[in-house]
Amino acid sequence: MTDESTGSTESATAGDDTAAPPRRRRLRLLISVASVVLLLDVVTKVLAVRLLTPQQPVSIIGDTVTWTLVRNSGAAFSMGTSYTWVLTLVASAVVVGIIWMGRRLVSPWWALGLGMILGGALGNLVDRFFRSPGPLRGHVVDFLSIGWWPVFNVADPAVVGGAILLVALSLFGFDFDTEGRRQPDRASDTEGRRQPDRASDTEGRRQPDRASDTEEPERTTAGPVTEADTERD
Repeated sequence: MTDESTGSTESATAGDDTAAPPRRRRLRLLISVASVVLLLDVVTKVLAVRLLTPQQPVSIIGDTVTWTLVRNSGAAFSMGTSYTWVLTLVASAVVVGIIWMGRRLVSPWWALGLGMILGGALGNLVDRFFRSPGPLRGHVVDFLSIGWWPVFNVADPAVVGGAILLVALSLFGFDFDTEGRRQPDRASDTEGRRQPDRASDTEGRRQPDRASDTEEPERTTAGPVTEADTERD
C-alpha cells in the first residue's frame, strides 16, 4: 500500500514538473508583450504632449491621417466619457484578472492576446492615476486620428486587438490552459452512439438444434443388424 501511494505521488510530482516549464514560458511571453505595449504607449504619449498642441492637427497623409492631441476622459476611442472613475476600476479589475490567469497559461496565443490587453490597460491606467484632474479621474492622452475614427493611442488598438484574438481563439476551440485545440470528450461521444443489442442480436441468429445433432451420431454408431450378429445369437 505504501509503495503504491509513493509511486502515485512521484508520478503526480513528475506531471507537475512537466507542466511547469510551459506555464513559466507563457507567463514570460505575456509579461514581455505587455511590457512592449506599455513602453510604446507611455513613450508615444510623452512625445505627443511635448510636441503637439491641443486641437491643432498635424498632417501625416492629408486630412485623413493626422496627429491630433486630445485629452480623453472615457474608454478606448473616446467612449463612455462620463464614467471615468468606473472605467478606472474596471481596468484595474481586468489587470488583476489577467495576472491571476497568467499563472495557469499554457497556450502561447492566449499569452499573446492577454499580454496585449494587459499592456494597453496598464498604459491607460497610468494616465488615470497620474494625469490631471486627479487620481482615478485622470484623462488619457490620445494623439492619432484616422479619417472618421475617434482619436486614439497605442493602448486602444492593443486592447481591442487582444480582445478580438481571445474571442477568435475561444470560437475555434483554443483554451488558455491547454496547448492546441480542445479535444472532444470521448466518453460522451461513445455514449451518443447506438450500441448493438447483444441479446436481440443473439436471438436473431438461428441456433443449431442440439437434440437432433446429438441423436444423429448415436444412430450412426448403432448401424444395421448383420446376418453374422443373428447367427451368433
